[in-house]
Amino acid sequence: MKILVIGAGGREHALVWKIAQSPRVRELYCAPGNPGIETLAKIVPIAVDEIEKLLAFAKEKRIDLTVVGPELPLSLGIVDRFEAEGLRIFGPHRAAAQIETSKVFSKTLMQKYQIPTADAEVVTLERAYEMLPHLPMPIVLKVEGLAAGKGVVIARDQKEAKEGLDGFRAMGEAAGRIILERFLEGVEATFFVITDGEKALPLASAQDHKRVFDEDRGPNTGGMGAISPTPRITPKLELMIMERIIHPTLRGLAVEGTPYRGVLYAGLMLTSSGPHVLEFNARWGDPETQAVLPRLKSDWVDVMEAALDHRLDQTRLEWREESSVCVVLASEGYPGTYRKGEVISGLDQIDLPDTFVFHAGTGRQGEAWVTQGGRVLGVTALGQSVAEARRRAYQAVERISFRGMHYRRDIGASAV
Repeated sequence: MKILVIGAGGREHALVWKIAQSPRVRELYCAPGNPGIETLAKIVPIAVDEIEKLLAFAKEKRIDLTVVGPELPLSLGIVDRFEAEGLRIFGPHRAAAQIETSKVFSKTLMQKYQIPTADAEVVTLERAYEMLPHLPMPIVLKVEGLAAGKGVVIARDQKEAKEGLDGFRAMGEAAGRIILERFLEGVEATFFVITDGEKALPLASAQDHKRVFDEDRGPNTGGMGAISPTPRITPKLELMIMERIIHPTLRGLAVEGTPYRGVLYAGLMLTSSGPHVLEFNARWGDPETQAVLPRLKSDWVDVMEAALDHRLDQTRLEWREESSVCVVLASEGYPGTYRKGEVISGLDQIDLPDTFVFHAGTGRQGEAWVTQGGRVLGVTALGQSVAEARRRAYQAVERISFRGMHYRRDIGASAV
């Protein structure tokens, strides 16, 4: 098979790494990719939003399967466009991807089909400012559109709420409408399924660490690390999530004329009254993918094709028993303004067992690795326990350095 993966981050590196292990793959491409992916796939210099160029490349190379990593091309209808030309592609159609790209669509869907979620109100940005003195604290503020994982603010007081709204104003169109959402007490967890629109198979659970600093302090980020599985999601709770959240959501999307096919990400808050949905994403999460895929024993190419061909009822996923921990190494200043071009040292010293380094924001200057993004690397390690996986991951992290490098030191600590 010839496969094209679309995306450039750590999630796509993990996807390419896993897909490359399939004996069915003959040629593997990644657009636009990153330098860390080059050892596994041929890099294609086409941006994720250049849909027509991606389509032309897939036709020229006679790509058998295209795999979409990030949300932006899904929001632009890449799946619809490829299928209209008879090309095979894995991911949801544009209308179904609204479950991530439009928080209003998602919230309305959950309310209509009685999927447990926090009470919320949708207002304009200006109206949110007007309501600010009267809002109960803490409160969750969300922008309507895509914001690269930074469109959510958990405001503990009026000052944080105003700072959050000020940050949203700078986002432009993405913050045209604001969701004011009741704050839920509990523990966050990530739950993935793969679905063909009717049948859904649960994937391994994970727990993301969104805040930039230890002990969940500081602003939200795209994710500073993850573990898989999370001990918070027991087999009994998994059944409850499937029955109360996943199946009703898929049925609701089908009834609305937007059947969903692909990987569905449910960001959950595990409360005293049961799991509630914080958000849905229409693709794999980042960095959760870097924690989950190293545990998957099954051939991911076979699994994706089973979903495309409505054969998930004949598919059984096999997982490694080990736990995994992924620690994200970020540039100084992230998630705000950060420098690029800092030389990275130590990547040639990661020779530890069951330890993997996924590139997210790296570049090359001659023979040197340099930083090119806010989240630079994801270091993942497996272990017989979360404690062992943490020890291995941080042992590898200590061998890597670049000026201004920062990371959380408590990834997975609450699960030990």
